[in-house]
Amino acid sequence: MPMKAAVLPVTPFQQNCTIFWNDETMRGGVSDPGGDIERILEVVGREGITLEKILLTHGHLDHASAAGDLAKQLGIPIEGPHEDDLFLIETLPEQSAKYGFPPVGAFVPDRWLVDGDRVEVAGLTFDVRHCPGHTPGHVVFFNDEARLAIVGDVLFQGSIGRTDLPRGNYQQLIDSITNRLWPLGDDVTFVPGHGPVSTFGQERATNPFVADENFA
Repeated sequence: MPMKAAVLPVTPFQQNCTIFWNDETMRGGVSDPGGDIERILEVVGREGITLEKILLTHGHLDHASAAGDLAKQLGIPIEGPHEDDLFLIETLPEQSAKYGFPPVGAFVPDRWLVDGDRVEVAGLTFDVRHCPGHTPGHVVFFNDEARLAIVGDVLFQGSIGRTDLPRGNYQQLIDSITNRLWPLGDDVTFVPGHGPVSTFGQERATNPFVADENFA
């Protein structure tokens, strides 16, 4: 299969930025470039990748703060998240100052996404799942051929996203995971926003928040 991916933790929050590319054309994209642009571009250059697009799962600082500057630097578009996260993206400059991040440029994504959308990057197709709960506009990107999902802060190995932040909702998050992620298949490997990768099957069996036994 042509898709390859590299996961690079960025920012003091150690957020998983995913660089993905088509191994046949060496063109690709990056999801959730929350910061450390130089380190992201170092990996891109080392692998010989030409970036075409930026994808955002949601509007929190550690996932989105460098997106506008990277897009401007490379002349590429930003797609995602869902428009319900506009209130977060609008406050990124203030949030960056509050949490000691480098100054960030304001931006508006070139394309807002809704559930069922498709995103094309370098010949790779990602299905979009709107998965609110951690934030109202959170989306997940799923590449069926590679059986890979980029899930942001919806789901982690052994845990789930926080719902105590502005406009978070615990029941929405549980419903997003069980109704919009599990049907994709137990064999799907997912890259979470923080920490190690896992599979949906492993989390259905062992995750104390969303294991199948919780709903039996």
